[in-house]
Amino acid sequence: MSRTPVWKSIVITLTDDIAQGRYETGGKLPSEAQLAARFGVNRHTVRRALADMAAQGLVHARRGSGVFVAAKPTDYPLGKRIRFHQNIQRAGRVPRKKVLRLELLAADPREADALDLASGAPVVVYEGLSYADDHPVALARTVFPADRLPGLAEALEAHESITAALRACGVEDYTRRETRITAKLATATQALHLRISEGAPILRTTGISDDANNVPIEFGRTWFAGDRVTLTLGDD
Repeated sequence: MSRTPVWKSIVITLTDDIAQGRYETGGKLPSEAQLAARFGVNRHTVRRALADMAAQGLVHARRGSGVFVAAKPTDYPLGKRIRFHQNIQRAGRVPRKKVLRLELLAADPREADALDLASGAPVVVYEGLSYADDHPVALARTVFPADRLPGLAEALEAHESITAALRACGVEDYTRRETRITAKLATATQALHLRISEGAPILRTTGISDDANNVPIEFGRTWFAGDRVTLTLGDD
């Protein structure tokens, strides 16, 4: 009769611990040394078990920090009106954003084409990290036409929500013209921000949004941590 490998027994036990709430979502697991002592094995065996759990999306490692229980994926609707704060709140989570970059630059050819601008026209570049319950779920780079939205840079500094910043500039409503979804692998920088492993699967969305007069006011790309967000399609 074949025996269950020790590392698999560790996986079963730790998975049950997580299911029973002994380790909270986002919480840190004991160190490899502590787990090795608990199960009476060497650290290589513990490492094998944790690697299997990471492959299942149950845990994720942060370099130099340890291994943490992965958050339950959050449903994130994609429709005509994509609002980060609203989507996260509907999922029963607490939204937060951190500004990584806010700068006035010249539009590159792709940005100019998406926003119907002359090449090199001024654009406001906003890069930010989005959180759900203090867990990073998405990294975004969004570009806005500066001349069409005077005062936007200041509004983005004052408001955590892009929707609120646009409203402060007179844009009461805006809708997504198109959204494209592409599977990618996380770069080293993306992995650092999202607290995932380099090369981990991520989902990138690319979209253009128009104001009420069908004039493009936003061109953005967002990279979602693949194990923390489930993208859903809807009408709104």
